[in-house]
Amino acid sequence: MQKKWLAQLPLTGVTQVVPVGGGDVNKAFRLDTKDKKYFLLVQPQRDQEFYAGEIAGLHAFEEAGILAPRVIASGQIAGDAYLLLNFLQSGSGDQRDLGKLVAHLHQHESPTDRFGFDFPYAGTSVSFKNDWTDSWRKLFLNQRLDVLALALQQQGLWHSKELILYQKVREIIAKELTLHESTPVLLHGDLWGGNYMFLADGQPALIDPAALYGDREFDIAITTVFGGFNEAFYHAYQDTAPLAKGYKKRFDFYRLYYLMVHLNKFGRSYARSVSHTMKKIIV
Repeated sequence: MQKKWLAQLPLTGVTQVVPVGGGDVNKAFRLDTKDKKYFLLVQPQRDQEFYAGEIAGLHAFEEAGILAPRVIASGQIAGDAYLLLNFLQSGSGDQRDLGKLVAHLHQHESPTDRFGFDFPYAGTSVSFKNDWTDSWRKLFLNQRLDVLALALQQQGLWHSKELILYQKVREIIAKELTLHESTPVLLHGDLWGGNYMFLADGQPALIDPAALYGDREFDIAITTVFGGFNEAFYHAYQDTAPLAKGYKKRFDFYRLYYLMVHLNKFGRSYARSVSHTMKKIIV
């Protein structure tokens, strides 16, 4: 990273810049100063509004008392969007505490009594509007699954066979979600195993939110796609905030969504998993 670029950050005395893992979306760095460490996310040649949704999510987490990175500054330097956060030192901890933390997150209901968020989710491969609506079914189908289905068609990853299958799946999901009573609560929005951590003192923290107010089953289902959460997590969550009857069936709806996101982003290696999940929903 160039010194001229760094000099424009609202920091003084940066002594070391260390590249760190920032997922597949951002360039990420640990910045060391004499007194503190910071975490820097950079999106090359993107407007600073790219981080608006993440910033709003982190502020919502802070207001809800959820341990997560805190926003120090954001802006644009030489055409690159950046987000500067406090640095959380990693350690190890108990997944029961993580389950309780996520349950606590899900106890915070929407201030509007509606589903959505004030900012869209801005991704590198697909974005979602998060427009406020009075129906979780409408948000999930119209603003998530349908957007992904169109993107997959436009990329040539889905053809008539997949689209016919998707329409059958969509009808089933619409019917099931009409019957399911949803309460709009604060969600992480991308709760896979890489988006939580334990701090040096053992406390769990949530990172990289794609926040919105939605049905909490969405978050928990996503935890089951790639692993990273053990039985202690699920038992603690259920003990704190039991899920409604039939949740295991509805989990497949959200697993399908997450696999479609990955098919859109990473290509045909996820095609079989998407097809299998759609057929499972139909059966």
